[in-house]
Amino acid sequence: MRIGITGHQRLKNPARWGWVKRELDRLLSSLTPPLIGITSLAKGADQLFANAVLRHGGSLEIVIPFAGYESTFSRERDQQEYTRLLQHALKLEVLEKYGSDEEAYFASGKRMVDQSELLIAVWDGMPAAGLGGTGDVVNYAMQQRKRTIHFNPITREVEEL
Repeated sequence: MRIGITGHQRLKNPARWGWVKRELDRLLSSLTPPLIGITSLAKGADQLFANAVLRHGGSLEIVIPFAGYESTFSRERDQQEYTRLLQHALKLEVLEKYGSDEEAYFASGKRMVDQSELLIAVWDGMPAAGLGGTGDVVNYAMQQRKRTIHFNPITREVEEL
């Protein structure tokens, strides 16, 4: 199964990442292999998802928003994890950048949705803070009628949208 991810890079309560990890493991263990995770490897939900896919014997396809994307990571640890996970990529696609970084992030999110059978959204349900954020990607997935599973780290609820 081809699974995409969109989600927050930071949570107000970082302890909630443990809940997200457990829910990702629970969902991925219920899916029929082979598992292919499609992600841009952003910090937070994307990197957590990529590690979960690898733990469950899956492979990764990476959609990079633009060349030089790694320079957008402000913390060295996040950039190192990005580089480590990138080495596991079965397929790598670097998109041509047109417009702002936010437009490139949205293009990357749409490309990931288009390539996925299922979208996982680690999302508080609020509108996107900037163009291409989680809310925008979820709205695009709904327009495309993609099966979407919403992990709300605030309420700790999982629902299919």
